[in-house]
Amino acid sequence: EVEQVCSQNEELRLPLHTSIVMFLLSYCECKSFKVFMVYTSSCSDAFRSQLPVPVGVSWVQLEDLPQLVRSCRLPAAVDESGRLCRAGLAVVLRHIIIKTTEEDPSRKDVLELLGFKKTCLKACAEVSKWTRLCEIGIPSAVEEHLLNPTNQVNRLPPSILTLEQRLAEPVKVHNDDKIRRQKLQEQRLRENEEKQICEASLGPSSQTSDGLELRAALAKLSVDSAPAAATRGSSEIRKVKTTALPPLEHVFAEGLYFTLTDVVLLPCIHQYLVRCSLQSHAARTLHQLPRLLRWYSRVREVPGVLKAAKDCGMILTVPQVPTSSLQETSGPDSPVSLLQQEEDEETTPQLAFVGGPRPTMTKLKENGIEAIFTLHPCPSWTLPWDSLPKAINPTEGKMSNIRSTRKMQQLNNLVAMVSKLASPGCTVVDFCSGTGHVGIVLAHTLPDCQIILIENKEESLVRAQRRSTELGLKNISFFQANLDYFTGLFHIGVALHACGVATDMVLGRCIQARAAFVISPCCYGFIQNAVKFTFPKSKRFQETLTHKEHMILCRFADQTAVQLPPERRLIGKHCMGLVDLDRSWAAEAHGYTVQVMTMEPESCSTKNNMLVGRPPQGIAQEIGSSQLETLVHNRSCECPAERLQDNQS
Repeated sequence: EVEQVCSQNEELRLPLHTSIVMFLLSYCECKSFKVFMVYTSSCSDAFRSQLPVPVGVSWVQLEDLPQLVRSCRLPAAVDESGRLCRAGLAVVLRHIIIKTTEEDPSRKDVLELLGFKKTCLKACAEVSKWTRLCEIGIPSAVEEHLLNPTNQVNRLPPSILTLEQRLAEPVKVHNDDKIRRQKLQEQRLRENEEKQICEASLGPSSQTSDGLELRAALAKLSVDSAPAAATRGSSEIRKVKTTALPPLEHVFAEGLYFTLTDVVLLPCIHQYLVRCSLQSHAARTLHQLPRLLRWYSRVREVPGVLKAAKDCGMILTVPQVPTSSLQETSGPDSPVSLLQQEEDEETTPQLAFVGGPRPTMTKLKENGIEAIFTLHPCPSWTLPWDSLPKAINPTEGKMSNIRSTRKMQQLNNLVAMVSKLASPGCTVVDFCSGTGHVGIVLAHTLPDCQIILIENKEESLVRAQRRSTELGLKNISFFQANLDYFTGLFHIGVALHACGVATDMVLGRCIQARAAFVISPCCYGFIQNAVKFTFPKSKRFQETLTHKEHMILCRFADQTAVQLPPERRLIGKHCMGLVDLDRSWAAEAHGYTVQVMTMEPESCSTKNNMLVGRPPQGIAQEIGSSQLETLVHNRSCECPAERLQDNQS
């Protein structure tokens, strides 16, 4: 993606997300991708010719992109089939690393970018504060600083200060005991040497500590040789308790080792430091970021980084700051301290829940709020499982017979509701699709509709694509992305057991698109305030309950396991109904008509609620108001069954 951005001295540059992708491609020396820069009609040839774009990159206009790519935020990567699109910065970067190591298994240094257990930046930004900071927070803050530097003369971006603070925290890495004992041994050896030459004992210096940790970090990046194992040293060192060992200091963003996080941060911090060094208050700014400057200097020492950066038009030069300016700020009014106070306020743990949900439920009842469940319009309807291809049936997976039977019952409910809402030409999005149980059934039973599967886990989505290929489905496509990165238009959103706030994210995306929805929530106990919404959501609930009281409902809504006493399960079901009532009222504030119903049979899942919503216009006009009315009042199963029979014939 390319957009026109000019600095004060008219220097042209690429957007940060684009610079990050290009830097990783250069660092990996990956040749398996055809890279296209996207530009709009307002972007002239003269402008494009001045940008620091590596050789081999092509240009394409926004209007000429495939529809699949136009339905997401860039950067994006499309596979050879043109039906699987990976969107979003972290997802695309991880895919580049995986493809590089598949083609060249000797690139251990590239594989190590994924970190311990290959989880670096794997969690989505809506759930992980760290991913949100690196993928969104810092790039956005630097972009804002580059566009409006004069607005931030007396104030450092909070996200930059957060990173500075993270670099000050002790490092915790897998099996760090050996490294910490080696650090203690080197500290004691240095103290003995100083005593022998009659020098004043100043204690272990930060430079010595940095040397050990930097050696350990760079050893892991070595392609030619494996890192030398650290020994525990003498028996005296081995006897030291773990709690008495010196802490490890940050070498890179996530600890000792160079990871994908450093790749994301480098172009951002480079642009930020370059801009700061041109301003009159440079010394004051850099004075507040001593750890960030050390990190920047260390990244330059990683083999291949300087060359990759140069290929992308970045000359990594550490800003020169007077020694006195590098003293760490630790006063009560320092920016880092102020930021810490803000974060402490945000992360202050809530008091433990006292008692059960009855006081909260009573309070709601006294205010005329009780759970409302709509009767299921077609409780006995079922898909013709015996005549469906085997690849559609959940029994073909790794599920047990009992679990696969319940999964089929759950699918019966969702497909019945979607079939009532859908009409030829509709686009149906299966959010949080997993391996595609819902989406693949819909693609088979609704051949005149376009089905899109969205899932963040690559393994699940690749398996879903394999199943759809086996079935020969042509009306299905796949997105590996977080929900926020899908921007396409659609008519119906569906989600089976979207965990915690994922249900609310799907609801929000459907409301934004004015689309109907069929959603089965799950994991109520994981509900918490997020970036885009807080709880309770509806006006009536907000006027009645505090946030803590609502969280009590969410916690006890998870108390529906079959092994619990019947009375306790009944309370859990009632709490589920109240939480989903709040969700439905929040949607109705946008003009929706929403019903909360129970899937049939109730035993198909302990989380058996289902929210069915219709927008005020759009799809309601397409399929007719009379047909939509049957969603509430029609108790027969003729409508979806007849439609499926017609499709199969």
